[in-house]
Amino acid sequence: MISAFVALGANLGDPKAQIGRAVAALRQLPNSRFIACSPLYGSIPMGPSDQPDYVNGVAWLETDLTAHELLDETQRIELEQGRVRKAERWGPRTLDLDLLLYGDECIHDERLTVPHYGMKTRAFVLLPLFDLAPHLVLPCGTALHTLVSACDCSELEPLTGSFATPTP
Repeated sequence: MISAFVALGANLGDPKAQIGRAVAALRQLPNSRFIACSPLYGSIPMGPSDQPDYVNGVAWLETDLTAHELLDETQRIELEQGRVRKAERWGPRTLDLDLLLYGDECIHDERLTVPHYGMKTRAFVLLPLFDLAPHLVLPCGTALHTLVSACDCSELEPLTGSFATPTP
């Protein structure tokens, strides 16, 4: 089995509930074992400012699915939860699931880029990933803790009462 990390984000339609349903769906993936979900964080939108704040987290799985099969599954979950893909980049959405890491693999094709192209600079990805795997080293050899220490996490708001606490 390969360890995979999936970013979770939502800012429409009760974002915490959307992420809760996404986590439940990730727990049911075939040929996979759900390991944990990070605590959730509130963050301001990356894109247009005339949208609600986001709720973000990261899920950790072990899977026998290929990276592209896992991508297909996450896109299916997004669609089932009302995700509508638009040309607008970084706009509001019911659910956004991004494959951040798939073992130590580096993949770059027309459908998938792993490690995720923006993960090294996004506090709303780095901090929840660090909560799950503080000793993680990215495929490029960079230690996750180095990226987190260089990132401004001051705009992230830890959300209390979250269902999504790490599990052993």
